[in-house]
Amino acid sequence: MTDKKSLLGKILRERILVLDGAMGTMIQQYGLSEADFRGAKFVKHSSDLKGNNDILCLTKPRVISEIHETYLKTGCDIIETNTFNANRISQSDYETEEFCYDLNKKRHLLQKKRV
Repeated sequence: MTDKKSLLGKILRERILVLDGAMGTMIQQYGLSEADFRGAKFVKHSSDLKGNNDILCLTKPRVISEIHETYLKTGCDIIETNTFNANRISQSDYETEEFCYDLNKKRHLLQKKRV
């Protein structure tokens, strides 16, 4: 960890780093339906999931990866995870709070591929 922190500090002394942009806006460009948000995992889920962008880490990981790749290809140095609402309070709106651990673990795996 110290090596990465030292490297980041060194780079920051040399230039400005560019952070990715609005994940939600990029997801909206895909025009995903309720069925897309549900995927195979949540076909019979009792609540609507459209708008739960974090759940896409489980149901449409390819979309999330494509968005991250787009940011990297356009010059971003740092990309954030798709876990803005991957917590029990936010996920309770969709009755998916029991999947918070899975959401955070999956986003870590998606990010780890890029490091």
